[in-house]
Amino acid sequence: MAGADGTFGGRFDDPDAQYRVLYASSQRLGCFLETLARFRPDLTLIAELADIGGEDDFVPPGTVPPEWMEERRMGVARVEAVCADIGASDWLGHLRSELARKTVALGFGDFDAANLQQSVPRSLTQAISRSVYQEDLSGIRYLSRYGHDIENWAIFEPFRIEGPKTEHLTPGDFDFQTALRIHGLRLGSTERI
Repeated sequence: MAGADGTFGGRFDDPDAQYRVLYASSQRLGCFLETLARFRPDLTLIAELADIGGEDDFVPPGTVPPEWMEERRMGVARVEAVCADIGASDWLGHLRSELARKTVALGFGDFDAANLQQSVPRSLTQAISRSVYQEDLSGIRYLSRYGHDIENWAIFEPFRIEGPKTEHLTPGDFDFQTALRIHGLRLGSTERI
């Protein structure tokens, strides 16, 4: 459900609520890294727990509920799209000029590739989305905040998906287990009390 601002809270959602965005990754691991990140434990909590002396008998935060896997599927599809590579130097230069007023209003001293990695404020990356959309492009290619080896995509509506296939997720999935390890997470128990 869309929020009060008309977006769904996504990084490249349209701030004017005129188009929706399909988020995808070129790697299965990227899909898991992006969607599981919200379960990561807070860094302050991790640091404070490390300072506590004695035997470590604490069950760490960062548990992914088993329902998370039951409610999702992994999909593979092809989309024909002309996308802006917003991390490329020419796009950074264009966006720096185009979004100068917004960048300054948000308290940033400059606009460069580091701005693309910011998790907040979303209004800056959403303004990037609007700028790309107004160029009549189909979407955005961007690198993940969780590792630059992960290539992600934000595809604007309308999009035509070719040959979609979905599969059920399993706890033993290699990419799922890798994402859990990278984020310091664990899958919760399926046992009911």
